[in-house]
Amino acid sequence: MSDAVLTEEDGAVLVITINRPEARNAVNGDVARGIAAAVEELDSRKDLSIGILTGAGGTFCSGMDLKGFLTGDNPIVEGRGFAGITQRPPAKPMIAAVEGYALAGGCEVALSCDMVVAARDANFGLPEPKRGLVAGAGGLLRLPNRIPFHIAMEIALTGDKYSAERMAELGFVNRLTESGGALAAAKELALKVAENAPLALAATKRIIVESTDWTSADQWEKQQEITLPVFSSKDAQEGPAAFAEKRKPNWKGE
Repeated sequence: MSDAVLTEEDGAVLVITINRPEARNAVNGDVARGIAAAVEELDSRKDLSIGILTGAGGTFCSGMDLKGFLTGDNPIVEGRGFAGITQRPPAKPMIAAVEGYALAGGCEVALSCDMVVAARDANFGLPEPKRGLVAGAGGLLRLPNRIPFHIAMEIALTGDKYSAERMAELGFVNRLTESGGALAAAKELALKVAENAPLALAATKRIIVESTDWTSADQWEKQQEITLPVFSSKDAQEGPAAFAEKRKPNWKGE
């Protein structure tokens, strides 16, 4: 992994930082491959339960590195999409900690996460039409499912910036913080989530994400396919035992 993406562990939380502040954390090939590698690590390790994606230098991500794009630098990872995350996000939960700008591809990266914590002065938007482009990294697919249809259409068609406070009103942002506080608040939320069993967390996320495509006829069967392995896991025995013994559970992720 290059210095374009940094990782840090805090208990069961993996913090992933886009580290190109001089370019407002625009996504180039190094960033895309770095995020993809970090996501793979998050999903493969039993001792990690949740990730946080953030940006260095007071900006989350300003989108695709247009200069790099013009020179052939590919910001797409095969199988995972733009920024190594938009097409196939991690199986485990992910929080976006947003300061400054989350625009264009940066907004689409935030949309790839399961929760969003943002500073009040942060801004979101899909300005691609202003540049003759289209938000093709999941923004147009995910945004109408996160906020009301007509507002999603307005954001996508105007290409304007929208404040974190407005996005919180719309239900896009989970928690607002003062400037500079997004990562700390995201860690607080992540550590709270990470108190729970990792297999149960991953299964819960999977059901919420995938069930939008299930029919009423098969939804219970599909849910059971995901939940049965959790109920037969060692963690499913540890949880009730810890409760009965009035102690903190020792999750193994198995």
